[in-house]
Amino acid sequence: MKTKAARALLQTGAVFFRPEEPFTWASGIKSPVYTDNRLVLTDPQARRVIEEGLIELIRETYPEAQALFGTATAGIPHAAIAGYAMDLPMGYVRSGAKDHGRANRIEGRVEPGSKAVVIEDLISTGGSVISAAQALQEAGAEVLGVICIFSYNLEKSRTAFAQAKLEYHSLTDFDTVAKAAAEDGYISAGDIAQLMEFRNSL
Repeated sequence: MKTKAARALLQTGAVFFRPEEPFTWASGIKSPVYTDNRLVLTDPQARRVIEEGLIELIRETYPEAQALFGTATAGIPHAAIAGYAMDLPMGYVRSGAKDHGRANRIEGRVEPGSKAVVIEDLISTGGSVISAAQALQEAGAEVLGVICIFSYNLEKSRTAFAQAKLEYHSLTDFDTVAKAAAEDGYISAGDIAQLMEFRNSL
């Protein structure tokens, strides 16, 4: 499934390689790779692969899940699609509380003690999705863990999740995408060493 999902991302053009002009992440990190999983939503074939993979991963990893919560904004559609397919309640978590109305940070009902899974599109350092999970915990949910489409597998993120006492599982990851990209001609085999050097430096 990891390779199938990786190829779906590559084929839909969601993965960009630009070692000569690195992308800047929200965290300020300069990266030769950028993954825009929002593009998956515009490609029905890739979307089917990703959504079916997410649903399978949720069912295998957290069969006791009672609700799905997406991260705003990229995790929302995936939580909605999976929630519909699995007949589970769905909501989402903003990066911060609204400054109007009910000033909600969490949209959707959080039942005290309910077993929730957080759906994220991408994990780099892990900070934003950990914050979302902690907001749900503070609201009374039992957060089983995080499911994401793609993870960079950074040591920084593994440390952050361990400190937060949370676990995460990714449908595909940096290593799998890099390997599939080389096999399918998106990059050269020699580029993998440069990509791994970047990943291992963080």
